[in-house]
Amino acid sequence: MIARVLATPATLELIEKLKAKHGPLMFHQSGGCCDGSAPMCYPRDEFLTGDSDVQLGEIGGCAFYMSRAQFEYWQHTQLIIDVVPGRGGMFSLEGPEGLRFLTRSRLFTDAEWETLAGGIAG
Repeated sequence: MIARVLATPATLELIEKLKAKHGPLMFHQSGGCCDGSAPMCYPRDEFLTGDSDVQLGEIGGCAFYMSRAQFEYWQHTQLIIDVVPGRGGMFSLEGPEGLRFLTRSRLFTDAEWETLAGGIAG
């Protein structure tokens, strides 16, 4: 199966640290505005998703969502969630750690895109 979202080893390490502090987590790819377009990390039950969101997959055992409208633009790309030094979104849990999540991306190859067939795969 082709993953629509992946995490670097540093990201997985930070996720484990945050889960130990905050319990189960989830991610939502911000579409801009106050926190830019960063992946935002929340306690799992403190961010409500709805029909306007799609789950792209999981990273570190945490669901990763994006708005359906934003997915229309990003559907041809694989998201790679990384961690870099600095302060990210003020609402995201990693801020006090002195790190921030960062989305990198790459276009799917023609063969990968054909396999995905335009659907949402894990």
